[in-house]
Amino acid sequence: MAGAKGRVSTASDGGTGGATRGGAGRSGVGTAEAFGAEGAAGTGRGTVAPPGLPPDNGVVVQAATASSNAIGAAPRAHLKPKVRAIEKGNIVMTRGEPSPVLARTLYVVATPIGNLRDITLRALDVLGEADIIAAEDTRITATLTSHYGIKGRLAALHAHNERQRADEVIAWLAGGKRVALVTDAGTPAISDPGATLVRAVIDAGFAVVPIPGPSAVIAALSASGLAAAQWLFCGFLPATASARARQIDRLRNFGCALVFYEAPHRIAATLDALAASLGPERQLVIARELTKRFETIHRIALGDAAAWLAADPDRNRGEFVLIVEPAAPSPPVEIESHDALLSALLAELPLAQAVRIAVAATAVAKNRIYERALALKKAS
Repeated sequence: MAGAKGRVSTASDGGTGGATRGGAGRSGVGTAEAFGAEGAAGTGRGTVAPPGLPPDNGVVVQAATASSNAIGAAPRAHLKPKVRAIEKGNIVMTRGEPSPVLARTLYVVATPIGNLRDITLRALDVLGEADIIAAEDTRITATLTSHYGIKGRLAALHAHNERQRADEVIAWLAGGKRVALVTDAGTPAISDPGATLVRAVIDAGFAVVPIPGPSAVIAALSASGLAAAQWLFCGFLPATASARARQIDRLRNFGCALVFYEAPHRIAATLDALAASLGPERQLVIARELTKRFETIHRIALGDAAAWLAADPDRNRGEFVLIVEPAAPSPPVEIESHDALLSALLAELPLAQAVRIAVAATAVAKNRIYERALALKKAS
């Protein structure tokens, strides 16, 4: 689903005034990037894997110390220079010097969703060493790169040129370049451009490494207060009213929290559609301007959400994450309601066959149907 556009501008508090559009970060690394993102500061360029390195996300490169120009000595002065492992149960992390940024590799880099200070150390390492940064809007990304003194070349890659630009990116990788992919805010390919490029790079045989970071979905869920063991990210709903209503209706009975992105010019219509389809009693969390100066996280019944939004014009500003609580579980079906069907089947068929047909017709558990069939048979 295509995301709404937003501008990023540096704010006096270190935040930005752009779109709150982050995707769910997907972590997991198979290259030397897995060794961590901390280390002592330095000014030299990092060790680059030779062009002949196989494009295999499972390869581990034993590299010399590397560091980035992206951040100075002060933020890293407290970090230990030696790599050490931290283990707890099945969780293993490493810390130490920054890992090398490898040639012939595409890095999918998550960037801040509103506050420039949310950039990760690994993202700064990669962006600082990348030869080319493919950006959804180079003007917006330039705010980030100039703030951190990152000098890499910016190249536009957005929804309208992604397929054509993919060929150029593959050519850059074949020539031994280090390429980073970013969007205006959040994680590329999550309600943003990037998936087509990533697929093309994989098909061309080059490595793709995720650099996880800020996520509007995760930030909103963490502060929502909803105890939902499962949640479904639905992205942006369709722009037309009829298509939007159909999609929401398909989600009506899902037993998980529903998470949507929405733009300010459609938020009122979306709240009305959610209340009409899902019911006014369902609880809603409205998260807007996440990580920014006017961040708002409001919990309200769906039926009251439209009035809350209309009460203050400022509440329509910014990008939104909407979280709807899971549908209430359906009450258990009274087994006696199937007596007419069971009695008719038992009158014509053996018990086992009657039970099989009744289970298929009602979706009730087999043991419940069987017990009721026995009772009916004994009573007849």
